[in-house]
Amino acid sequence: MSAIRILAAGDGFVLNSLIGEALRHEIEGPLELAELELPWPRVPFGRVAEVDEASDAEDALIEALGAAGSEVCVTQMAPFTERVLAAAPALRMIAVCRGGPVNVNAQAARARGVRVCFAPGRTTAATAEFTVGLLLAALRGIPQAHNSLAVEGRWNGGQYTYDTVGPELEDAPVGLIGYGAVGSRVARVLTAFGAEVEVYDPYVRGDVHGMRTASLDALLSRSRILTLHARLTPETLGMIGARELALLPRGAVLVNAARGGLVDTEALCDALDGGHLAAAALDTYEQEPLSAGSRLFRTPGLILTPHLAGASRGVAHKAARIAAAEAGRWFRGEPLLHCLN
Repeated sequence: MSAIRILAAGDGFVLNSLIGEALRHEIEGPLELAELELPWPRVPFGRVAEVDEASDAEDALIEALGAAGSEVCVTQMAPFTERVLAAAPALRMIAVCRGGPVNVNAQAARARGVRVCFAPGRTTAATAEFTVGLLLAALRGIPQAHNSLAVEGRWNGGQYTYDTVGPELEDAPVGLIGYGAVGSRVARVLTAFGAEVEVYDPYVRGDVHGMRTASLDALLSRSRILTLHARLTPETLGMIGARELALLPRGAVLVNAARGGLVDTEALCDALDGGHLAAAALDTYEQEPLSAGSRLFRTPGLILTPHLAGASRGVAHKAARIAAAEAGRWFRGEPLLHCLN
């Protein structure tokens, strides 16, 4: 049996060592494994030619694929543009270690008979946990308390005053928009805290953790805490704007670890500056990375993290395993589970 030639194009998160380990677990036959290390996340991803969210490494990828004669590539950020695919005639499969293969020109791959697989569900647990962490941090002012004590060296008794302390999750009305894999997990956790969870998702049928509502406006008017879990589509783009924020009770808290485009940033800053919202915690943004002059840096009551919700060691291991499992199925001639074409 001839060896299968695979290129592991890992990065600083999904390491080549993790990809190699997962591939050797999946493929019992002879394996020729070449490696290319991409610079993400130390160098931000971006648009490369016609694909999105990829490392700008077309030339390095073409060279690595050609040198190895790779039939399969397992990667997270490699830019599989039409130019790259045209330069890799031996390639038969791309396994992308992320929820969607946005870094692959799917049409060009299909035209060349290259299968494109991906790794759905890899970040579900991590994103849900991080969302709850952001929510608690914003609700109870944890970063501010840390900064006053650890950074400024002050034992700030003023943070214990009634007007300063935040509410508990127990009995708090929480509005949850989007009840997919992440949203449903967050709802379960918040229900366990004793929160009064209300869910808005017109695309989900069946029971939910908490109460379901068919009216977004009604949910907003009752939510002291609002957490977003919807997909970003033309319909949901900017779905939380000035009108929607004004419907929230005064002193409400907003959390968004889903997609930045769900929220109108200017309207959010206005609501915080004007005191209508008490706090907000964001992990995703309309523009990433944030510009140095972003208004978000000057707005009070904000907790900002740089799109880290899906970043855990567990996610890196899961991503490598899911993608490697698809490569193993391809090698054994079995049906692929998560494949575009």
